Amino acid sequence: MAQSADIPALRDHYKSQGVKYCIGAFVDIHGVPKGKFVPIDHFVDFAAGSELYTGYALDGVGQSPNDDEIASVPDLTRGCILPWNKEVAWFPADNSFHGQPYEVSTRVALKKQLAAAAELGFGFNLGIECELYVVKHSPGGPLEIPNPDDDLPKACYDVKRFLDRYTWLDKMATAINDLCWDLYSLDHEDAHSQFEFDFKYADGLTMCDRFVFFRLMAKHYAAEEGLLATFMPKPFHNRTGSGAHFNMSLSDLESGENLFKRPHAEDPRGLGISDTAYHFIAGILRHGPALCAAFAPTVNSYKRLVRRGLMSYFSWAPVFNSYGRNNRTNSVRVPMAGGRCESRNADAGCNPYLAAALVLAAGLEGVREKLDPGNPQEDNLYELSAEQLDARGICELPRTLDEAVKAFAADPLVEQVLGAELRNEFITYKSEEWRQYHQRVSQWEIDTYARLW
Repeated sequence: MAQSADIPALRDHYKSQGVKYCIGAFVDIHGVPKGKFVPIDHFVDFAAGSELYTGYALDGVGQSPNDDEIASVPDLTRGCILPWNKEVAWFPADNSFHGQPYEVSTRVALKKQLAAAAELGFGFNLGIECELYVVKHSPGGPLEIPNPDDDLPKACYDVKRFLDRYTWLDKMATAINDLCWDLYSLDHEDAHSQFEFDFKYADGLTMCDRFVFFRLMAKHYAAEEGLLATFMPKPFHNRTGSGAHFNMSLSDLESGENLFKRPHAEDPRGLGISDTAYHFIAGILRHGPALCAAFAPTVNSYKRLVRRGLMSYFSWAPVFNSYGRNNRTNSVRVPMAGGRCESRNADAGCNPYLAAALVLAAGLEGVREKLDPGNPQEDNLYELSAEQLDARGICELPRTLDEAVKAFAADPLVEQVLGAELRNEFITYKSEEWRQYHQRVSQWEIDTYARLW
């Protein structure tokens, strides 16, 4: 946070830019931003955490109706002005309680793990690939592809269908660059009206802040077009899902040097990564099933995590707790350039702070204990039998939210990282989500069973 003497100057800076309101946005257990709008003239109080919240009104904040309020403390070093509304300044925020960081807060949990990495001399670099669909949606109606012409059997990288959504894409790209995130690629993804944005990696906290803001921004610009930007992991049963692949490396905290990278010729396994990187990957694999609950936190997530599903080709989805080179049938991939690992389980609906806190902790455990991930898997794992997978020591990751939450609950690392309250909040909400899902009757059940007997 800025020094107290700087806060009036910061207020005056934002006022000179035409800002009328500021918001300190924290997230609930789902990663959805919450906050109050404060007039800029009250910026000094706002900066000190003046805004109080009844935690019982929110999902996963760990409060009862009789508890004192939590406060929102904005991170003044990471503010920006909304690209689409220059009268509002946005700041990511942490929750506090009675003047102390609030333990049932996923951003606070991530900051603790970043501090743990720093104690070992490490910085944590993170890049998140942002995939989403842009669709039409009427209340109570189905999701529809806006452009009927976006119907190719294989639409990936298609230029014409990309240009059909040019207005929205250009608004997004312009805003990303104006925010200095360094957008370097965007494309039409594998499915109809599905798109991906890739911008430069950053430190873990900054990237998670940006991902939360990206989702808000995408929804706003889509609404301007009369459309819905959806981060639902699997909105169409016969199309690929939307991931949020986590690309990770550790750096030397003082020099900034990438500690995962080494020349391919010097790597006995030929992936172009260091022993530290292999240890980190091994930690991720040790806790792979539990991490899946944070990376893929919805009922719908597990309709993405299938080998083939109702498509005519493999799904690209990571269903195995394994790693390899440029092999997308593994859950952890090491791109050909080396120097990083990519955890492919994360989907577009994840809470990035929660997922980043847990995967970083798992990786650091691997580094501390010098774990070995074994040999990389180079084959198409989708085509191997259960016996062949078992012979290689490869297990499938959870196939439902219920399985993932049970693995999450059983892994001691989760409570070490999150604390008992935050761990239990996640388990409570996600178990209830699973229960409610199974109490609903789907259209598939009606179509299949209603006239059968």
